[in-house]
Amino acid sequence: MTTALVTGATAGIGLAFARRLARDGHDLVLVARDRARLERLAAELRAAHGHAVEVLVADLADRRQTQDVCDRLADPARPVDVLVNNAGFGQERPFVDNDVAREEAALDVMVRAVLLTSHAAAGAMRARGRGCILNVSSVAGWMASGSYSAHKSFVTVLSEALAGQLRDTGVTVTAVCPGLTRTEFHDRARMRRPGVPAGLWLDADDVAAQALADAAAGRVVSVPGPQWTALSLLVRALPRPVVRGAGARLLDRVRGRR
Repeated sequence: MTTALVTGATAGIGLAFARRLARDGHDLVLVARDRARLERLAAELRAAHGHAVEVLVADLADRRQTQDVCDRLADPARPVDVLVNNAGFGQERPFVDNDVAREEAALDVMVRAVLLTSHAAAGAMRARGRGCILNVSSVAGWMASGSYSAHKSFVTVLSEALAGQLRDTGVTVTAVCPGLTRTEFHDRARMRRPGVPAGLWLDADDVAAQALADAAAGRVVSVPGPQWTALSLLVRALPRPVVRGAGARLLDRVRGRR
C-alpha cells in the first residue's frame, strides 16, 4: 500500500486530490490548519475506501509546524510515496495596498513551505528509488498579476529544476499549473466569478485527475484543460509588456473591477 501526503487537503484542489488518491488506493496523510475539518474528511475517506488516513494539523506559515510536515515526509519508517503540495491562498488587495504580514504569510505558505517539503520528500524518495512530487502552481506563474504570480513562478521553476536533478532516480516531479478553478480560494480572496467567461473555469476534480495522469506519464509541467493549455502557450510566446498588461486586466476582472 502506498501513502500520499496532501497539504491544504480540506478544500478546493487539495480536497479533490485527497478524494482521488483515496479512490485510487492510497493511504493518506492529510495536512491543513483546521483539525475539525481534517477529522471530518478523514472519517469520510476511511468510511468510503477503508484506507488508513492520518491527520496532521499544521499551519505552513509557521516554520516549526512546517518542520513537523517535513519530518513526516522524511521518516524512513513511514514512507510517503506521493507528495501533493497544494496549500495556498490569494490576496484580497493589490500588493502595495495589502498588509505586509499577510504577504509574508503567503510567501511562507506558497514558497518556503514548498521548498522545505519538496527537499524533505525528494531526499527520502531518492534514497528509496521511487516517489512522486506534485507541486500545485498556476498559469498565473507565467503572468504578472501580483505577488501570487511571483510565488507560483517560483514553484514552477523549482519543480522543473528538481525534476532535472532527479532524472533516472525513480522520483518524478510535476508542476501542476491550472487556470481559474471553482474552489473556496476565490471566495476567501473575495474574487468574483462573474468577471470571467464561464468557459475558462475548471472543475477541481478534473484538475486533480489530469494532474495525476500527467504525473504518472512523467510530465514535468501539467496544464489541465485544453483552454488553459492553449492560453499558457500563448502567454509564454507573447512579449512581456503585453503579458504584464493582460495580467493586470485579468486580475481586475476576477476581482470584479471595471
